[in-house]
Amino acid sequence: QVQLVESGGGLVQAGGSLGLACASSGRSFSISAMGWFRQAPGKEREFVSAITGSHGAPYYADSVKGRFTISRANAKNTVYLQMTSLNPEDTAVYYCAARLGMVYSTKSADYDYWGQGTQVTVPS
Repeated sequence: QVQLVESGGGLVQAGGSLGLACASSGRSFSISAMGWFRQAPGKEREFVSAITGSHGAPYYADSVKGRFTISRANAKNTVYLQMTSLNPEDTAVYYCAARLGMVYSTKSADYDYWGQGTQVTVPS
């Protein structure tokens, strides 16, 4: 069983920056694809970003491309999401997810483990 614990959420003004972290207890973290998803009130969970296992190639949803950066520190079993130029549409609960495999996916159903989520709020 893999446990994922997110941290770093909070309230930030529009145009500001915020960093999220997700610590994994998984023994195969370095070869696991990791993803970030978000869910705003009344909306479905949506893909934000993912990073492949091993080589750590990043992928982004169009809505965050150029503003968010995903990275991983395998020695720390941690994946990060650095968010800049935040706007009210970024307000959501952000979830970290892990896949049993190196290939990333944009589909939440393809991920095997999930964190509890962390709230990010950007007031309008």
